[in-house]
Amino acid sequence: MRMSIEQMTGIARELGILVDEDCRECQTAKKNADAITAEIQDTLKYKKAQLPLQGQIWKELTSLEKEEFRLRKVGSESIEKYKSDLQRQKEKLRDKQNSHDMSLAMIYFINAISSPGTERCYFLKWMRMNLDNLSREKMSDLREQYKKKCKNSENKDEIKNIDRELSNSSLGTEHFFREMGQIYEASVFLPKIHPSRQQLQHLPKLCAGLLLDGFPLELVDGDASNIPLRWVSDVLSELNDLVSPKNKILVVTVLGVQSTGKSTLLNTMFGVQFAVSSGRCTRGAFMLLIRINDEVKNVLNCDFMVIIDTEGLKSPELAQLDDSHEHDNELATLVVGLSDITIINIAMENSTEMKDILQIVVHAFLRMKEVGKKPKCQFVHQNVSDVSAHEKNLRDRKLLLQQLNEMTQAAAKMEKKEENKSFTDVMEYSPDTGNWYIPGLWNGNPPMAPVNAGYSEAVYELKKNIIQLLGNSSETV
Repeated sequence: MRMSIEQMTGIARELGILVDEDCRECQTAKKNADAITAEIQDTLKYKKAQLPLQGQIWKELTSLEKEEFRLRKVGSESIEKYKSDLQRQKEKLRDKQNSHDMSLAMIYFINAISSPGTERCYFLKWMRMNLDNLSREKMSDLREQYKKKCKNSENKDEIKNIDRELSNSSLGTEHFFREMGQIYEASVFLPKIHPSRQQLQHLPKLCAGLLLDGFPLELVDGDASNIPLRWVSDVLSELNDLVSPKNKILVVTVLGVQSTGKSTLLNTMFGVQFAVSSGRCTRGAFMLLIRINDEVKNVLNCDFMVIIDTEGLKSPELAQLDDSHEHDNELATLVVGLSDITIINIAMENSTEMKDILQIVVHAFLRMKEVGKKPKCQFVHQNVSDVSAHEKNLRDRKLLLQQLNEMTQAAAKMEKKEENKSFTDVMEYSPDTGNWYIPGLWNGNPPMAPVNAGYSEAVYELKKNIIQLLGNSSETV
């Protein structure tokens, strides 16, 4: 007879196994999560009714904010007047956001994450499980279609339509936090003495506490391709107040093509829980804070490590957009600029696609050199079958360096910085120590295939190397 793990609680009690659901905090958390997710019948309608601030209003705000910096449509109008008009349009949209009362779902959500540490951790885990279950029921057909269409790059329009449906239908805890960020950002436009603004001042501190508990923070909204700057800045400012001001932080980022196992790599390497699910890839960028224990602290000379997971570059659903290349460049430049070490994740046979990725990466590193920063990078080649791959791939590593040098020269010419002739001019990189070959995660085809132990072993060696590199860099700071 088949039964879920949750249904096995009676058997577990008989065997003397501790059952989380028996504790009061877990029961209260489940009740709070169920109160929110039980109301979800149609995801799209639910999001419009309960999470209205992150929909079309936020996308229009994003468009205005980008134009405010780029000024591409200014025409013959005076720049100051044009900027003033943009500002007025932004204020109207913020007024529109503030005209919405906080939804019942968000009131329940904020109250639940305001509960004591253990209870709110249980609540977020129940929320994630409930929402995953809903997604499996309502989106399995869409995800299957998405996977099939992605195998053929000619299906761009169909992929775009399915992705739009997936984006509109998907619902995770990140959507509730995104709404919380927009509620806060909109409140900043209210007068300082306004009651609503006063009531919402605690939200950044609340989110900073969750960061300390190991929950991720969305840095870049993947649906609107924007950073809620005021929200993220205030959360990080509160985080700074919660820890010692002298605490040092090192940052590790992963970049690469979509569906190449970036989130799984970080989860395995650092024991974290970035969201991974078949058919729906990471969108935007998420940061997660890890407190360093005393043993590793002596090596790294830091107190915290920030891990940044990013959406895939050159994703099929964005490929047909006019600004897709610009979007990838902006994302890569942002996260490389934040990083002490960048992992470039490669798992592809397509040499043209690989060159596109390398070009994006090189442009990002070149811009870092212009601001006086020379970060480190490691190339990770995934799904390599041969365990002796490092020795056998000497030719491939030399070819990779040759391609990187060509990309550097091309990027330097475009940026009018032609003194940069090789990749090592803009990046600390060695072909012999900067490449890692990792076997596939599964021995066979999931879901029945066992996990490949060689994957964890290879990732552990990569982790040791990254810690050593970060330790060396922290000594020279």
